[in-house]
Amino acid sequence: MREDDPKLAVLESKFSIYEELSKQMLAKLESAVEKISEANSRIATIIAKHDERIEQSVKTDTLILKMIDELKAESEKDHKIIHDRIDRLQVEIKALSKFRWQVGGVLVVAALLIGAGSRIAPIFLTPTPQQVIIDQQR
Repeated sequence: MREDDPKLAVLESKFSIYEELSKQMLAKLESAVEKISEANSRIATIIAKHDERIEQSVKTDTLILKMIDELKAESEKDHKIIHDRIDRLQVEIKALSKFRWQVGGVLVVAALLIGAGSRIAPIFLTPTPQQVIIDQQR
């Protein structure tokens, strides 16, 4: 036993050193796990906020696209209304232009008839003058 005692004492000494080191390492590991857990919690919070922002961005994009579609439909409607109005105005302008040319034609014909009438009318309306000779009486 005496021989075992110094060996046992050395083993107990080494065991206590290893036990102390194990406790220190375990404390460090627990501290590391705790820090990793805190970091993981922070990352989870950041990811949750990021997901909320992405979700809000998707909603905003959807709303913007809906507004663009509404504006496009309204613009197309306005374009059609304006195009129809322009077509109606063009028809009215054509009618006025046609009327203008008709009035111009009537005025030209009237002017020609008046001009021709002034040349023809004297023939029918004015008798031909006869030469009258007056003799002198003495």
